[in-house]
Amino acid sequence: MKKPLSICLSLFIGASLTAQQKTTVVVNADLGQYQIDRNIYGHFSEHLGRSIYDGLWVGENSHIPNVKGVRKDIIDALKHIKIPNLRWPGGCFADEYHWMDGIGPKEQRAKMVNTNWGGVVEDNSFGTHEFLNLCEELGTEPYICGNVGSGSVEEMSKWVEYITFDGQSPMSELRKKNGREKPWSVKFWGVGNENWGCGGNMSAEAYAEHYRRYATYCKNYGENQLYKIVGGPNVDDYHWMTAMMKNIPQHMISGVSLHNYSFTHRWEDKGNATGFTEDEYFSLLENGLRMDELIKRHSSIMDIYDPAKRVGLIVDEWGAWYNVEKGTNPGFLYQQNTLRDAILASLILNIFHDHADRVKMANIAQLVNVLQALFLTEGDKMLLTPTYHVFDMYKVHQDATMLPTTISTGIYERMNRNINTISVSSSKDKNGKVHISFVNVDPNNDTEIECDIRGIDNPKLLSANIITAPKTDSFNTFENKDAVALKNFSGATVKGGKISFKIPSKSLVTIELN
Repeated sequence: MKKPLSICLSLFIGASLTAQQKTTVVVNADLGQYQIDRNIYGHFSEHLGRSIYDGLWVGENSHIPNVKGVRKDIIDALKHIKIPNLRWPGGCFADEYHWMDGIGPKEQRAKMVNTNWGGVVEDNSFGTHEFLNLCEELGTEPYICGNVGSGSVEEMSKWVEYITFDGQSPMSELRKKNGREKPWSVKFWGVGNENWGCGGNMSAEAYAEHYRRYATYCKNYGENQLYKIVGGPNVDDYHWMTAMMKNIPQHMISGVSLHNYSFTHRWEDKGNATGFTEDEYFSLLENGLRMDELIKRHSSIMDIYDPAKRVGLIVDEWGAWYNVEKGTNPGFLYQQNTLRDAILASLILNIFHDHADRVKMANIAQLVNVLQALFLTEGDKMLLTPTYHVFDMYKVHQDATMLPTTISTGIYERMNRNINTISVSSSKDKNGKVHISFVNVDPNNDTEIECDIRGIDNPKLLSANIITAPKTDSFNTFENKDAVALKNFSGATVKGGKISFKIPSKSLVTIELN
């Protein structure tokens, strides 16, 4: 049927307005107050699927180039993005892990069944020494999660002593016997994981009592001052957060964790990593943006008991969680990684920046071959995922001062729901360079950006880069490793204190000014 001319004109005008929508941004480069803690850019590597074995760890005798058993290509890539911390050994695995099984000669280490993740046999060849040696090689802070669910206060307190005590004791002597003379410095300690679920199915009040006991006997040795992290709530369990802040003395808490994953449909059917529709693309981003509400509401509870904001909110599990790839072990949580995941990661990192006064650490799940991974491996092959490139692009914000930024933007609408078309975050580093990161979530339309930089006389454009691809489900393969990659962006100009450029659809752009 032929449409009337008036309807055709209306559709044309509406489409033109959408395609030409404009976003205005104001960056107040002289009004920064809060530092974006570099630990927001932390990572997580659990004994799950192919994360450790056949991922990070190949063993010292592997033909794959390695440093003390860990893949050299992954080590080099992690150094490049300045990884600030690494969480280990879990996750749910942490609350069935007994650390003394993972020390001493590898051939003598006890084997165990990983009951949470696929029922596979864990040979404990990657244990405390291997993990801490890796962190030393990377120059990153270790973040160890202790066993509260099936362990004991004695077991965790001895682990702290084994790692950090420089005096004479049974644990320090055992460490020396196992080849490490001097102690390691490990300040970040999680006291259990998801104790409302796989970490013991405890009530909030019961876990708070357990935490107080464990925290009492986890001691500071020498200059190693522990940053003790309470096992916090799952998503929107505000009662759990209230119980932690109310029932645990403030001097015993350094941080409270929060776990929240993003998915397309619902927990029972999380959607697929590739081959998704535009509605599913929208739904994932909409779900991910809920992180802002969660942080605000949990922070408001923390503010009641800790108005000085001394206690950090530690989002130590976040990222996209989809249905596993067909033909893979369902307990291994292996999924592909697309441009959509890069956009999700940037949106959530921008949210963390916005709450820099309270969010002090975050750990995307997970590092290799699991969930929203930065790396995928296959034998001696390794590739960088789109999410890796976001962490490369955003590393300029680590420890920089978050700059107050206002935005007026259009909306991206699907299914009678909408989200903002553009997300933006700005910071100033210690050398005075300003970095502004823009995200265009609209998969169909470019957007004109006009960004006013206030507080800097005559700003100069130093560089700009971009992450984009032909489709929202574009992804990297071992045959085409750069389908989604970080590239130079030449479309921006600066004149009269204003940045002007057209940001392509479904893209991320970061601009550096001096």
